Amino acid sequence: MLIKGYDVGPLVPGEPLLDRPGFWSNYLLAMCSGGGCAERPVPEWFGEDGADVDSLSEVLFDPEHWPVFRVPTDDGPGAVVIYRNLDDDYGTDYLITHPGRRYAEQIASWDGGFSGAGLTWPELTRIADNPSLADEGVQDTATRLLLLLPLLTDPDVQETASARLIAALTATGTPQDTAAIAAEHLLVHLARRSHHDPTWTSPLSGRGPGAGR
Repeated sequence: MLIKGYDVGPLVPGEPLLDRPGFWSNYLLAMCSGGGCAERPVPEWFGEDGADVDSLSEVLFDPEHWPVFRVPTDDGPGAVVIYRNLDDDYGTDYLITHPGRRYAEQIASWDGGFSGAGLTWPELTRIADNPSLADEGVQDTATRLLLLLPLLTDPDVQETASARLIAALTATGTPQDTAAIAAEHLLVHLARRSHHDPTWTSPLSGRGPGAGR
């Protein structure tokens, strides 16, 4: 598999893993690992258990296969999420694709903490809500929103964000009785590490600096 602009790693399509038990715990719980929660984040929030998480983590973090999740759009910038499974340098890289450009641009990464440029809530939902049916990748809007969620660096998230996030979580398998808890913790932790500067240039403009490596 080839992602132009990202020249390292044995990349493989990751979309088939999205329906595997343990995926969302692996992907989202890391955002709540910084402490400050009255409750300990657990896989059961997502309807999963520790065995699910451990089993899928062996696949997600396989140095021989780096899962790639493509979030193409019908109009405007899209995104790519890559599990960077280098020995001693595991992390997740986030790329933006621009219409008319041959190469994707890395804008952020997660290495036990977030670094790089992020998205506002309107930017994030615009990508999530505009799938390209003509391109390979994730088409479901709820799944797209959750894949993009770690990029949220907006301290002024709209009041509708919580309801939208709860709906996305339940649509992807989170039990209704824990979806609100999971959504609240995710948004609190995202807001806590938000560093969105009003003078900052959005990476969606094509002029913002990429995170690079």
